[in-house]
Amino acid sequence: MLDILIYNGTVITMEGKGVGVIENGAVGIKENLIEVVGDSDEVAKAYKAHRYIDAASKVVMPGLIDAHMHTGIAILRGLSQDTDNWMEKGLWPFVKELTLEDHITGSLVNIIEAVKAGTTTCCDYDSHMGEIVKNHVAVGTRARVCETVNEMPDEMGNRTVGDLYPLDPVIGQKKLQANIELLEDWHEKENGRITCLLGPQGPDMVSAELLLEIKRLAEQYDTKIHMHVAQGDREINQMVKRYGKRSIPYLEEIGCLNERLLAVHLTEATREETQRLAKSGASMILCSGSIGIIDGIVPPAADFIELSDKLALGSDQAPGNNCNNMFNEMKFTAILNKCKAKDPRVFPSWKVLRMATIDSARAIGLENEVGSLKKGKKADVIIVDFNNPSLVPIIQEPIRNIVPNLVYSAKGSEVETVIIDGRVVVDNKILLTVDEKEAVKAAQMAAKNLGKRAIDAVVGLETPIANMMAEGYL
Repeated sequence: MLDILIYNGTVITMEGKGVGVIENGAVGIKENLIEVVGDSDEVAKAYKAHRYIDAASKVVMPGLIDAHMHTGIAILRGLSQDTDNWMEKGLWPFVKELTLEDHITGSLVNIIEAVKAGTTTCCDYDSHMGEIVKNHVAVGTRARVCETVNEMPDEMGNRTVGDLYPLDPVIGQKKLQANIELLEDWHEKENGRITCLLGPQGPDMVSAELLLEIKRLAEQYDTKIHMHVAQGDREINQMVKRYGKRSIPYLEEIGCLNERLLAVHLTEATREETQRLAKSGASMILCSGSIGIIDGIVPPAADFIELSDKLALGSDQAPGNNCNNMFNEMKFTAILNKCKAKDPRVFPSWKVLRMATIDSARAIGLENEVGSLKKGKKADVIIVDFNNPSLVPIIQEPIRNIVPNLVYSAKGSEVETVIIDGRVVVDNKILLTVDEKEAVKAAQMAAKNLGKRAIDAVVGLETPIANMMAEGYL
């Protein structure tokens, strides 16, 4: 007896080299695992279920994976766009005023946004993760979390742009201890739904000694290292001044360029460096929307996928990308890379869909659990309603239009059902696990209070966005 039987849908399994479509397919779920995937008529004859879901005119597919997100700064959405100094002149006046409660409150809304748009696995990377992870538990997401670890003092003194950062080992050890406590408290908890990684912020923000200690801990806990790599000219400048090497050659030299590394962004990586990383077995996480908005750059993902399929997509953070929606990331990734290559054939929709599902699962080390619909895998399944003006019609022959429309037309609002670990989390577009309205209300109040606390700093800095507002553009 199955717990849930989804039938009559177009099932996209993500098995095989493409997307693995079953035109009149069914997915059977027992407890937290997928029990059967196959033709609807055959499955219906062989199984009975406690609950039946008719997926006629709908698409049944693996839940999407957001391989890199910072939900703890969600409350800063929209405060630092259209500027060439995203952090110091945009976010920093607000970040300094954030409270622990602001981080937690904003994070919950961010996670709700992601889940309702079909994301079932979140790789969340932030400070205060020991508290933020409780939001993932409450909402019901599959989460792969880490604490941000760096040796950066809160006050940087009178340094000018380009000066070496002062690295403080006392700060580094304190933040590393928070990451270790996260591992001790949460790794493989909630029936294995919560797992933990180590999170050095970047090779320029930690000493070689601390990074080597993190490498040892990753081996001890048998987990991965989630780190920003070659994420800007600022980082490369720091690395050359401090170590005489750019980021990727440096990581290779100290033994950190291997299959444990999840390398995020690579905006400043050369083709040779990117392919060196791909050959090493490390994964690349591409955040097209965020890097496009913040830096106006298309990272070298095309160079990476020539040699490796361990390329994942991430939404990054709400104040950079403005949303945590993997349908948005798929479309951005396809379009920006087509423009960069001046070739509409690159990054086809089927490949981008793999980057948000099975390729992403492989990149973050969960390919045996999630990313495709297969007997024995975790029951992380979403149902997308194609009875929407933006997705109609479904055409199966002579050309199947479903995958291009998922990537180029869907917005995430068409996601009707979200099942994570066999549990229905979103049913008929209603979140069942937490009170969405109360979460939004709390975030709005927290943001209002934050604005009051930050007003003097923002006006005093004459930030680009504040100036746009003063001139009547915003």
